[in-house]
Amino acid sequence: MSAPRAAALLIGFGLLGGLGAVPACAAESSAETTAPESVSAPGRIPAVLSSDVAAEETNNALETELRPTEAAAIAQTPDPAPTIDPALPGRPDDATPNAADPEAALPNISPPDLPNVVVAVPTPEPVAAALTALLTNGGQLHPRLAAREKEAILAFYALGDFKPIWIKDRVWTAPARAVIARLKMADQDALDPAAYAVPALGVTAKGDSPADLAEADLKLSIAAVLYARDARGARIDPSRLSRLITPKLDLPAADAVLTTLASASNPGAALEAYHPPHAGYQALKRKLAEIRSRRPGPPMAGVQQGPALKVGMRDPRVPLIRARFQLSPTADETAYDERVASAVAGFQREKGLPPSGVLTPQTIAALGRGSPARIEGDLIANMERWRWLPADIGREHIAVNIPEFRLRIWKDGALIHQTRVIVGKPETQTPIFSGVMEYAIVNPSWNVPPSILKNEFLPRMAADPSYAAKRGYEVIRRNGQIAIRQPPGERNALGFIKFMFPNQHAVYLHDTPSRNLFSAERRAFSHGCVRVDQPFRLADVVLGAAWSESRLRSLIGRGERMINLPERLPVHLTYFTTMLDEHGALRSIEDSYGINRRVRAALGFGG
Repeated sequence: MSAPRAAALLIGFGLLGGLGAVPACAAESSAETTAPESVSAPGRIPAVLSSDVAAEETNNALETELRPTEAAAIAQTPDPAPTIDPALPGRPDDATPNAADPEAALPNISPPDLPNVVVAVPTPEPVAAALTALLTNGGQLHPRLAAREKEAILAFYALGDFKPIWIKDRVWTAPARAVIARLKMADQDALDPAAYAVPALGVTAKGDSPADLAEADLKLSIAAVLYARDARGARIDPSRLSRLITPKLDLPAADAVLTTLASASNPGAALEAYHPPHAGYQALKRKLAEIRSRRPGPPMAGVQQGPALKVGMRDPRVPLIRARFQLSPTADETAYDERVASAVAGFQREKGLPPSGVLTPQTIAALGRGSPARIEGDLIANMERWRWLPADIGREHIAVNIPEFRLRIWKDGALIHQTRVIVGKPETQTPIFSGVMEYAIVNPSWNVPPSILKNEFLPRMAADPSYAAKRGYEVIRRNGQIAIRQPPGERNALGFIKFMFPNQHAVYLHDTPSRNLFSAERRAFSHGCVRVDQPFRLADVVLGAAWSESRLRSLIGRGERMINLPERLPVHLTYFTTMLDEHGALRSIEDSYGINRRVRAALGFGG
């Protein structure tokens, strides 16, 4: 397209120079059309049509380049009077631009003067700058914080532009004071307040520097994070005590703790809420407070071993026993009378011993473990093991207390079923963990676990190849490997029913053909699984009304049958040696696996 035609097209759209509605062509073109007067203005391109030829060319250009409707609209636009700028520099008003000079038609456009823009970069607030340095210089925040926890604290502060969380106007805020108050009461929940110490503000004559304030704010955040995690069980790694202790600890992330506390209406209560809400934990907590309130407590009897004492006997050890149980003096302090025997019987009941009232060697040994320090350490060690359980143990759940040889089913805080159980021997201990029961199997077969196969069957089969077959086991040889299976039946090691909650230890609850073992006081006889007394009563509870005990028994001998539970049921295999009975009396149980001793040692209470 030629330059004049392009210019004419732009003029027709009113796009050049802002001249307004300068017509591209007259409504009608005739021979009498005179050349238009030269029009120009600063910053505009003059429109020049010097002859009828130019007008005709412009009109043809528009008709060629525009759609018919657009051309018609432009043609009907009235011709306004030309605007003449008398201040056009360097050119007389009647001057006609040289059509041969293309630069003559270029606009004289100068960019406008823009105001100076000043971008202000705010200076970091001094405490925020100090916090930034503390969190980003790669220094050691706290030896107990893992790398991911340090990163989480950094991320939380970064979201707030590294401003202090707990300090305002150089003093602790009200939420900070609530958190500090809870940290100082950590001993109420068997934690050490010294582990969560925070610096005081305003202790220097010149006041706290920004660096001091930043350090104080960060230390309070770290103390709150450590407290919350310890309340959920972070003080001890249970797996280091035994490979058979595998609870999944519900440890809160550092940024989650800070977010919760920062948004709580009562941060102190929110921090306390990280402790176990379970009734068993709360009962031990109350007992701990009661024992501490009685310090220094009554004198403890250092009773020596000797012959068993019964009512009517006299012995120089009796005054020590009277002192131990705070019995009032009598005329004959060495007499083992009814009052002494009654106190001894109560103690035996508390310790899980036969409450005969006879001062037996077992009772004397238990008395030696009855000092306030010993009891306090046991309470704290058991409170720690409550932290191994999930915060939500299920409104209905099964709890097996291994050293007590007892299974209980709880629903909405009420005990709805309990029974005796057999647990693993000390050398084949029942593991401690939580799982979820999903189904039961009637008439189960038993595939001998690799450990039992290696330690028991293979050595005996080496001496007698028919050892397994004689006992009703099937020997399966495949690809050079041997597996042993016991088919369903009354002799089956699993009995008539087993209850499955898949887990890494391959243990479960099941029946047993050796039902006479339930009469024993100490029932640690299994290879690790939990054998249940009267298992069909348990099935009646967990499988629902559709599977009554009579219906389940009708399936015996009719082949293996899997039955899904109507609802998945949490199962907790626990290890508690100190608890309160239904009357609120403290009860101790023998530490059959030595786990309580190991927890005490890990917490600094000795064995």
